[in-house]
Amino acid sequence: MASSRICLLAALCSLVILTTFIGSTQSASCCMRYTNRRFKCQRLMGYTIQTINTSCDINAVIFHLPGRFVCADPLTKWTQRGMQCIDERRRMSSQIIARETTKSA
Repeated sequence: MASSRICLLAALCSLVILTTFIGSTQSASCCMRYTNRRFKCQRLMGYTIQTINTSCDINAVIFHLPGRFVCADPLTKWTQRGMQCIDERRRMSSQIIARETTKSA
């Protein structure tokens, strides 16, 4: 029982560290167009917001997927739902880690 909690805690810590690292990096180039493809929430690892103020031509949400980045229109509902899904997953991970840390202390 204790080993499964440790494994869960380690997995959640890894996820938080990975999403923090990916979220802090910037892509090498700007999005030039949006994808028409929609992705399931489970595949989305994180996102970055691109604005025209950062010398790019369009506003975009850059979704981080395993091995690639995908540009999405920030005004579409599926993009906003994807961002909310990622934010909620991060919030839940932080709460679980905080609870597990308090229990072990």
